[in-house]
Amino acid sequence: MAQIYIAFVDTPGFFAGIIRRVIKQKYIHVAVALDPFLDEAYSIGRRYPSIPLIAGFEKEEKEKILRAFPDADYMVCSVECTAEQKQYVETQLREAMRRRFRYHYAVVGLPFILAKRPFYQRGHYTCSSYAAKLLEEAGICRWEKHFSLVTPRDFFEYYEKQRIFEGSLRELIEISKPAYGVRNGGILYES
Repeated sequence: MAQIYIAFVDTPGFFAGIIRRVIKQKYIHVAVALDPFLDEAYSIGRRYPSIPLIAGFEKEEKEKILRAFPDADYMVCSVECTAEQKQYVETQLREAMRRRFRYHYAVVGLPFILAKRPFYQRGHYTCSSYAAKLLEEAGICRWEKHFSLVTPRDFFEYYEKQRIFEGSLRELIEISKPAYGVRNGGILYES
């Protein structure tokens, strides 16, 4: 079996605070990654970490995020998939990155999420709706609702995920450095 990784992010800020209050959980952003250290992580999110209103499809750059949010917390989870499913996700992410300026944050869709009414405007997603659609199309995750209604809370409560890291972004960057030495071929969350 292969693995796809889901990164849950908690960053400070006014806009993040609003989302946190609405979904009632710490982690308010979701990214899909091809590796546990998030070197290949993608999401619908801020194009510039410190500017919340300019958002679209982006490759997450840990060092840039750390400079903007030195206190950011992360939780990384793995979800099992087949090699073919992972290849599908990788191909779709690379294609989306190539066409990244055609993807935008679904600001208009936010009231529909609150009203629990599906809404999709072509090329417009929230971080979680993009990840939900991609992983459902790949056959990795199944949702009991339209992808546009999937929130970070749904990913957080997804029972088939395994938590492999939880801590600060600074810690994640530190343990991903080759000099650190990785136990058992990957980072492991130990309870």
